[in-house]
Amino acid sequence: MQYDPIKQSLGKVFNKTPFLRKLFYCLLDLLLLRTWHIKKEVKIWTKNKDGKRNILDAGSGFGQYSYYLASFKKKWNIKGVDIKKEQIEDCNNFFDRIGMNNVSFEFADLEKYVEKEAFDLILSVDVMEHIPDDVKVFKNFYESLKSDGMVLISTPSDKGGSDVHKHDSDSFIDEHVRDGYNINEIKEKLEKAGFSKTEAKYNYGTPGKISWRLTMKYPILMLNTSKLFFLLLPFYYIITFPVALILNYADVMYKHNTGTGLIVKAWK
Repeated sequence: MQYDPIKQSLGKVFNKTPFLRKLFYCLLDLLLLRTWHIKKEVKIWTKNKDGKRNILDAGSGFGQYSYYLASFKKKWNIKGVDIKKEQIEDCNNFFDRIGMNNVSFEFADLEKYVEKEAFDLILSVDVMEHIPDDVKVFKNFYESLKSDGMVLISTPSDKGGSDVHKHDSDSFIDEHVRDGYNINEIKEKLEKAGFSKTEAKYNYGTPGKISWRLTMKYPILMLNTSKLFFLLLPFYYIITFPVALILNYADVMYKHNTGTGLIVKAWK
């Protein structure tokens, strides 16, 4: 199933005014469980880190994480990079319109992009499953981090990530080049790239898997069937939204022995 056309359609709807764009970000923050986990980890990282920080949003997409980071700490400088030129232009236009001048966006291929010792934090959210040469990207991250800098990665695991539960099953998202990472595999690849310390844990445990189906899988399946389901989405989410919030909260609060997602941290 192709996910990008749906994202582009949603982006056009919510990009008509800055208010709608901010509303879109707010809805993504509430509905997408990975955002809950990312925000938790960013708050942990920012303890005892005052003053200016340079952060790379590697695979910035709609720019929702860049918006969160730039709003969270006004002294932080955020650079978003993405391989899709139309999204880079769109994000630059939006952030210029709202006067948020501590954020910039530029086109970049992460397999080639290196900015020597420029960043305190590199954020990579649901990006690595799209990139064939992941080890090369990890090496580029390492080279681009300052000493003691950290990379924070959210990506599907091999425990049902991309909604794959059997070896011969196809990924739910056609754009994925891998179904998910083994938790030891991604740590080993990061260490091979030069990182001195790595941590990885599962998310999207039982509560998260249910929430993902309610908030993402079923709506996407409906929209792939017919664009007319756009009209039904608000009513669908009115019913499922309270349940999803409870499930997301539970997934963030509890430790999971297994899960369909991974939160990975590595330090230079």
